[in-house]
Amino acid sequence: MISPAYVRLMTDYNTEMNRRLYDAAGRLSDAERKVDRGAFWKSIHGTLTHILWGDTQWMSRFDGWPKPEVGIKQSAEMVGDFAHLRARREKADADISAWARRIDDAWLAGDLVWFSGAANREMRRQKAKLVVHFFNHQTHHRGQAHALLTSFGQDTGDTDLFLVVPEMA
Repeated sequence: MISPAYVRLMTDYNTEMNRRLYDAAGRLSDAERKVDRGAFWKSIHGTLTHILWGDTQWMSRFDGWPKPEVGIKQSAEMVGDFAHLRARREKADADISAWARRIDDAWLAGDLVWFSGAANREMRRQKAKLVVHFFNHQTHHRGQAHALLTSFGQDTGDTDLFLVVPEMA
């Protein structure tokens, strides 16, 4: 289905896109980042925080990280200070990159068993499919954050993987 090389590619892409989004968000005031713009997680700050929450939740299952300190419904408020949020994002991206370098085909082929609070039951799924979901979740919500940033006139540069990855080389 997917390979360790795919995981590393997506990790590199997501790290770069997170850097670009946080740079753009950093050019706004705290009030602008936190204003409710009608998005699912309300604001730019809430959306960025939810992405970190989701990454932390999945990495607690994939790599033994501590679980998020709040549930999904409170995920947008998990970190209130933008500087602290950005520092946690940067650490998470570095830790995700280290994890991506360690996984192999056998790990991806295996199953993960966990209790899903969202489904309220024990789940079993192939790790490769869950890793695809992990990256899709990030991309989906980063698209929302990107739209909110664009509404404030902020530019993140290209967002297409085939344009972003060559810039990183």
